[in-house]
Amino acid sequence: MELNDVLCAQLSERLARHPIDTIAPGPDVRQAAVAFVVTDTDDGAPAIILTLRPARMGRHGGQYALPGGKIDPGETAEQAALREVSEELGLHLDSTAVLGRLDDYSTRSGFIITPFVVWGGPNLALVPSPEEVERVLFIPFTELDSDAIPHFQPGVDPDRPVLYSQFPTIGHSMYAPTAALVYQFREVCLRGDSTRIAQFDQPRFAWK
Repeated sequence: MELNDVLCAQLSERLARHPIDTIAPGPDVRQAAVAFVVTDTDDGAPAIILTLRPARMGRHGGQYALPGGKIDPGETAEQAALREVSEELGLHLDSTAVLGRLDDYSTRSGFIITPFVVWGGPNLALVPSPEEVERVLFIPFTELDSDAIPHFQPGVDPDRPVLYSQFPTIGHSMYAPTAALVYQFREVCLRGDSTRIAQFDQPRFAWK
């Protein structure tokens, strides 16, 4: 698999075929948007970008995340995702880079996350924000497509197991919500399967 126009078209087509599940926000629910930035690794392999949030951050500090954050008043979810990519990574993309979106996901911390898939292109020159990003990781598609992921452990609700995955690039486990979003990206974009993730829970440390 190569990072080229053929891959870009394939991702767009698979996202267009996926029937999106949306979640209507309630009165006490906050809305957020994240981005799967498709780019390449140093050796040219297709990859997505994950970040490690600084431990000092008050909310979800020290956790792995997709670039993203809260939707500001007057913004669309797409605009928020692109703005966060710019603020966190110094990567300025416009709406033409958006290939599609995946399902909304409701978190235990009171957010509805709307994920977008955006085409970053090769050899990105990133300028990460030290306030929001401790480390930038490039997770190759070969790791995402491994049959060794995902893993599950019992949740509070017996019908909602906690989803987690282990990627060699990270070196240890990454849990939902990010792991659940990444799993759906793998299923829809790499395998062409409209797999749902609403049934997967998050570990207690991610509830705050």
